[in-house]
Amino acid sequence: MPKSPMPFFWYELMTTDLDAAEAFYPKVVGWTAQPFDVAPGMPRYVVMNVGERGVGGLMTMPEDAAKMGMPPAWLGYIHTKDVDAATASLEEAGGTVHRQPDDIPGVGRFAVVADPQGATFMFLQPNGPDQPVVPASTPGHIGWHELYTSDWKAAFDFYSDQFGWVDAGDFDMGPMGTYQTFTAGPESGGGIMNKPQQIPVPVWQFYFNVPAIDAAAKRVTDNGGKILMGPMEVPGGSWIVQCQDPQGAHFALMAPVR
Repeated sequence: MPKSPMPFFWYELMTTDLDAAEAFYPKVVGWTAQPFDVAPGMPRYVVMNVGERGVGGLMTMPEDAAKMGMPPAWLGYIHTKDVDAATASLEEAGGTVHRQPDDIPGVGRFAVVADPQGATFMFLQPNGPDQPVVPASTPGHIGWHELYTSDWKAAFDFYSDQFGWVDAGDFDMGPMGTYQTFTAGPESGGGIMNKPQQIPVPVWQFYFNVPAIDAAAKRVTDNGGKILMGPMEVPGGSWIVQCQDPQGAHFALMAPVR
C-alpha cells in the first residue's frame, strides 16, 4: 500500500540578527510578523503570517550551531504523525540524526536530521490539528522546494521511500544534469538536482510566492539583500529569483508574472 505523502509544512529561519530579519521578510514577501508566546526560558520566536495563518518562523541561531560555523539558513520541517518512528526509519535508511526527538512545550515533538547525502531538515509532530491545505501558488506561501544534492537519483529514492513523494517527471538540463520533479501531496512539490560546484554541501532551498518577480527583486535589494540569480523564466511559465538576505541566508522568490 503506498505511503501517504509527508510534505514540508513549516519553515524556519535561524539567523544572527532576529530584529533585522523580522523587518526584512515582511517588506520583501508581504508576511505579517507576530511574536510567539514561548515557554519561560525559551528563545524569542517570531511567526510569519499570511492573513491568519502562520507559514514559518524566525529565531536566533542557537549558540552551538554558531560555534560550529553554521551560516544563517532556512530549514524545513517535514510533517510526521510519529517523530520517533520517522527518525528511526531515516537512520536505518542511511540518514543522520543531529538531534534526537524531543518535545517543544505547547508545539509538538521534533527532531533535527539529514538525508544520506547530508541535506539537513527537521521532523515535527504537531500537537494541534492539521491546518487546511492551501493552493501552492497562494501569495506568501511556499510554492516550490528545491534540493541541491550530490546524487539526485539516490536522494529522490530516499525521499520517495521514506515520505511517499511521487515522481512528477524529469528534465534534461544539459551540462547541469537532470532535474527530477516530485509531488508530496496535492499542493506540495519541488525538484531535485545535483548541486553546482559553488554550493559547498547538499542543501534545501525554498521558494516564497510573490505577485510579480521584478518588483519583489527590487524589494530585496532596497532592503539590503542580494539577488544571486535571475530573474529567469522556468518551465511552466513562472518567474524566479534566488536571493540572499542581509545576514547571509539563502532563499528564493517565485511569481506567475515578471
